[in-house]
Amino acid sequence: MRYIRDTTGRFLMRPHYDPAELDRECEAILSKFFGGRVPIPIETDDLTRLIERHTSDFDPGADLSCYGRDVEGVTEFKPGQKPRVRIAAALADGADRQNRYRTTLTHEYGHVRFHGFLFEIEPQVTDLFTPKGVGAREQVCKRNGIINAPEYDWMEWQAGYVCGSLVMPVTHLRRVVSGYLRVNGIFGPVTMGSAHAAALIEKVRQEFQVSADAARVRLSQQSYLHARDRDRSRLARAYYGPSVP
Repeated sequence: MRYIRDTTGRFLMRPHYDPAELDRECEAILSKFFGGRVPIPIETDDLTRLIERHTSDFDPGADLSCYGRDVEGVTEFKPGQKPRVRIAAALADGADRQNRYRTTLTHEYGHVRFHGFLFEIEPQVTDLFTPKGVGAREQVCKRNGIINAPEYDWMEWQAGYVCGSLVMPVTHLRRVVSGYLRVNGIFGPVTMGSAHAAALIEKVRQEFQVSADAARVRLSQQSYLHARDRDRSRLARAYYGPSVP
């Protein structure tokens, strides 16, 4: 990790992570938590225990309506204390929303683990991404930014990458994808929108108990999916996508 200028104006400087670094960190976190071998898929109860270890208060059934529409998670940073995390009650209560709950939970953990220290060591200048009336030390996360935030919103982008890296650890993801490609005689990235892309996304979705959108984003970040048919010989060295903001 290195520090670069925060062009959003929220901090003077902010962290820039390499994708490989985040993947290594997330696998180390999981390995330490499980004492070695990481079970796949990771159970929701285990992900809950993971975030509870690093928060002062974790509320999976919160009323977040005061933050506006589509807000599914809020992480509050308190000086000298562990962060407080709240997740919209509709996610935990809805049997058909468990995959969204899992990704939101790990997204908020990304803020806790990779951004909490900033609120202790870096003075905030302004807060361009916080809605009016929301505290400057609160990170408010809307549904459309949980797994695939725009790059300029670097805190959401990084937390989204961590989300995918935790529920779909890179070593296990490579095993699943390489097995599918080998069986189907494919030797490079799969073209988005093709039958193989749909089948690969579904395989990852089932293997890791995530949504199809989360699987698609993770596969794209790891260069297993491309919008266009490109040089397929690049797959062997294309495990990592572009630099994480």
